[in-house]
Amino acid sequence: MSLEVIILAAGQGTRMRSALPKVLHPLAGKPMLQHAIDAAAQTDPAAIHVVVGHGAEQVKAGVSHPNLQWALQAEQKGTGHAVAQGLAAVAEDATVLITYGDVPLVRPETLQAMVARCRDTLVLLTATLDDPTGYGRIIRNADGAVQAIVEQKDASPEQLAVREVNTGMMALPTRYLREWLPALSADNAQGEYYLTDIIAMAVAAGVAVDVAQPEALWEVEGVNNRLQLNALERQYQRLIAEQLMTDGATLADAQRIDVRGTLTIGQDVSIDVNCVFEGEVALGDGVEIGPNCVISNSRVAAGTVIKANSVLEDAVVGQQCTIGPFARLRPGTVLADAARIGNFVETKNAQVGEGSKINHLSYVGDASLGAGVNIGAGTITCNYDGVNKSRTEIGDGAFVGSNTALVAPVSVGEGATVAAGSTITGNVADGELGVARGRQRNIKGWKRPVKTS
Repeated sequence: MSLEVIILAAGQGTRMRSALPKVLHPLAGKPMLQHAIDAAAQTDPAAIHVVVGHGAEQVKAGVSHPNLQWALQAEQKGTGHAVAQGLAAVAEDATVLITYGDVPLVRPETLQAMVARCRDTLVLLTATLDDPTGYGRIIRNADGAVQAIVEQKDASPEQLAVREVNTGMMALPTRYLREWLPALSADNAQGEYYLTDIIAMAVAAGVAVDVAQPEALWEVEGVNNRLQLNALERQYQRLIAEQLMTDGATLADAQRIDVRGTLTIGQDVSIDVNCVFEGEVALGDGVEIGPNCVISNSRVAAGTVIKANSVLEDAVVGQQCTIGPFARLRPGTVLADAARIGNFVETKNAQVGEGSKINHLSYVGDASLGAGVNIGAGTITCNYDGVNKSRTEIGDGAFVGSNTALVAPVSVGEGATVAAGSTITGNVADGELGVARGRQRNIKGWKRPVKTS
């Protein structure tokens, strides 16, 4: 029997107080719905059906997966009605797993366990809470068998005392849903078609109702407002921080790191406070990251030190490099081993050779530097003429003096020297000295201006 997933994501989320559909609000850098999709995908389903409603086109554009199919719930008539919209395209002989786009942290292992237990039965995911307020209660008979789910607004005082609650997630064969969903009634306090009412129908039909529970309660916590979203964000970041430390990282403060993507590390990595990692980031053995750094979609090889307040984006950094403080490596930057990028230096689409140095207050863009190059303070590669970008080529061992403008396209040869304060518009050959600056004049007897009264 194949597996198909239905994810409910049609709600507006009015308590978010936002023009953005609730399920698109980001957690750890990606939409909550994407988290739900990614977890569901690890159950190996034949298809994932996402039921959308409010902001449907925006939601469709905000997430992705090869197996996604979309269903529209034009009117918000409850969870039972929503599942019915998604069920239309599900195969007749499939097992259906139902999850929620605003419950972003459910573990794939929890979903897999539910599916594994679904053998011509209905499997509920429940949780036992100290404070069950707001949740539908699991009603059992004297033998402990599940009989029904009663929503908070419809529960009696005795039922409200029950601490086992419905998470909303369940797995069951398609044929049962096709039989039971049309029989749902909206005769309740909310005037909605509750999916939970099928539990009583299953019991009446003699279908066994099995129960699974998550390993941790945060897996089944939903998001209705920004306070709840922030609580799950911090929970997620704690989990990531704990895993990083287990894998061999030293964190200056485990509560002051944010991973918004995937961070892989080698041994003895050190990360100071307030660092943010976005997209796919890999840090080699012994990498040291100073405070307040932002690293996005970059690879940093072993032994490199990134000093405080540096930003790396789509960069590749070799071994034993030194970067910062206050450095910015923009997309296309590639540093060979032992390169040095210093304070207030910006690079973009630049290849910097082994042992080369750009230490102070410089911009190097659309450039290739050989090995052992020294770039003096205040140097700029003038790579843009207002229309086109051009490259600067600098050979091995070249020395570029401070306050130099290299007007691309231009090349500086191996072992060449460019005098400080030059504006270089023509090529400098191997071993030559390039000088392009006005002749100094000293005027004798010059009188400094004074203030007039």
